[in-house]
Amino acid sequence: MGRVLGCGLAALATAVTASLVAVTDDASAIPADGSLTLVTLNGPGTAAGERSVEELLARQDAVLAAIGGGEPTYRWTTALNGFAAPLTDAQLEALDRQPGVAVIEADEVRPLAGRTSLASVRRPVGGSPRLRGGAGVVIGVVDSGIAPDSPAFAAVPGLGASPGDFTGVCMAGEGWSQDECTRKVVGARWFVDGFGRDRIRSSETLSARDDLGHGTQVASVAAGNAGVSVRVDDRDAGTFGGVAPQARVAAYKACWGAPDPSDDGCSTADVVSAVDAAVADGVDVLDLALAGGEGIDTLQRALLGAAEADVVVLGAAGNSSRSDFAAHVSPWVTTVGASVGRMARGRVSISGGPTLTGGGRPVAVRGRAVLARDAAAPGARRRAAAQCRPGALDTRRVADRVVVCVRGGIGRIDKSEAVARAGGRAMVLVNPRAGSVTADFHAVPTVHLAAREGRRLVRWVARHPGSRIRLSRVAASPAPRRAARWSASGDPRGPVLKPDVIADGDAVLGALPATSGRSWGVFTGSSAATAHAAGLAALLLGDRDLPAAVVRSLLTTSAQPVRGATVLEQGSGALPQRAPTAHLALDVPVGAWRRALRRHDLTDLNTSSVLLQARRSVARRTVTNISGRAEYFSVTARGFTSHRVRVQPLAVRLAPGESATFTITATGPSTPGRLDDGELVWLGARGGVTRVPVAITR
Repeated sequence: MGRVLGCGLAALATAVTASLVAVTDDASAIPADGSLTLVTLNGPGTAAGERSVEELLARQDAVLAAIGGGEPTYRWTTALNGFAAPLTDAQLEALDRQPGVAVIEADEVRPLAGRTSLASVRRPVGGSPRLRGGAGVVIGVVDSGIAPDSPAFAAVPGLGASPGDFTGVCMAGEGWSQDECTRKVVGARWFVDGFGRDRIRSSETLSARDDLGHGTQVASVAAGNAGVSVRVDDRDAGTFGGVAPQARVAAYKACWGAPDPSDDGCSTADVVSAVDAAVADGVDVLDLALAGGEGIDTLQRALLGAAEADVVVLGAAGNSSRSDFAAHVSPWVTTVGASVGRMARGRVSISGGPTLTGGGRPVAVRGRAVLARDAAAPGARRRAAAQCRPGALDTRRVADRVVVCVRGGIGRIDKSEAVARAGGRAMVLVNPRAGSVTADFHAVPTVHLAAREGRRLVRWVARHPGSRIRLSRVAASPAPRRAARWSASGDPRGPVLKPDVIADGDAVLGALPATSGRSWGVFTGSSAATAHAAGLAALLLGDRDLPAAVVRSLLTTSAQPVRGATVLEQGSGALPQRAPTAHLALDVPVGAWRRALRRHDLTDLNTSSVLLQARRSVARRTVTNISGRAEYFSVTARGFTSHRVRVQPLAVRLAPGESATFTITATGPSTPGRLDDGELVWLGARGGVTRVPVAITR
């Protein structure tokens, strides 16, 4: 019998956690906290078309009867065959002896992969120029719910063809009636029994309505309506549009707010239940903006069922690069990390002094500078003033000045709000140490400087009090993308290369629930990047009838590598802003994933990336011409520094639908733990570039 599966190459199975198998003297006691155990049985759910619901339920009942279990909290029959229930230690011990059990896993709360800022938008923002795309496609968003009254989800004319195969429901709840669903928000469900009704904060609603804001932002970036007017604080701030503005949204609320915000998150049992329901409903794209989990666990097996049902599955890599590898290690999930750098830039020009550049969207403004540390309000500490904490600034010293604030202590947006309340004209935010810069929407014109530039500014103003400063927007093109330092990178010992791609994940504008106090805000994290990828997937499906595995391949191989990042940090690179148009794809037959899982070896799958490790020097992949015309394709290996990488054949001519297998051979030093990486670049005679990243860690 299998346990929670890890992601080592030699074997995926690992021992179940000690808390699951410990047997106490009081073996009949149900867990005092009501925690659930997730149990997955061998074989697929009904999505694979092999067995009926009745057969799966009968098998579940047999296992429950054998361990003396009652009716479980959740049953899963579509994406996988399993259940979640509170089990005693004695029942767990009996379950361990049952044949046909694939995974036993303790429920846990996983964090959302994004952080929301309630930003003040003080200048026009550029919306998506795309007015069409994604018609007839349903994006299922497993998150914190949705705000259906946002104009981003209004049932506007021009949504195009309605989804033909979607059968989801509009589940009623607190503050939510069936009338909340429209031609835009086509389905809504909520799942809370894993997280616990008694553990949610008082402001949460037991319905699909979003109170945290995260799910609304994700859904709006992926599929928000085009040309939506953005108004904040009664000001016109331009227009907004999602990546696939004609796509529909189905919300599956499985993430909740707790009394302590640090406990916010998503119970695995609730998330798996949401995935099972989404697959049964018939979504086309599935977006999961949550991190956590290790190996091929219960959730990954549920997502396998989704992939077998021809759903394009996208998962956030996570934002804890220092402590965790990228989440969603399975090859049937497109794992998306975050990039930064494609942000608006601002300039700080000091009269008679240096000109410095950072992140920002400032309107042109001039004024005399003051260091916040030198403008402390009576009774306020100098450190609090330096960080521009609310109430710490002396209005007499700050009024009509450009205030230089130090990052830390409170949120970046909160600092500009404090400057505005104190009468400041503008703000320059400086990093006290190495770290990223952002282009948030602030209460006053703001430029955010990195530590080096910030030190130059602080020294100058300290020596020249009252210096005149001008803030302005940099008109040149945005800074080049780079992989976010906080975005989780892949495990060099994993079965496949992760993350698959990266996308914009810093200060991304999205809609918010009206209950948040603002209708719009920015959010940061790999969740924002995953929303972008989900929108691109919807664009592809809206234009062409493609299998989910082909869509995954086109997304991954269309990315553009960014400088200074390894393939374990960026996968293929940064996703484009428009739907890919390449004619080559690396398809994976539906049954291949499960066969590889049974063999405990995922390395030979026809993935759109290559990971060579543990004395492995040869890999094979198959490309298919998915266009309607014959075409000549050639390949080049590039970027490797310590290995010679050969590809055979170097060129192929493929008729429409024809495939060719090529071999990748790496020769060079075998240094465990050392990474050498590069890419294989396929060029088509009719245009189109297909990139396959390769990591060598053997």
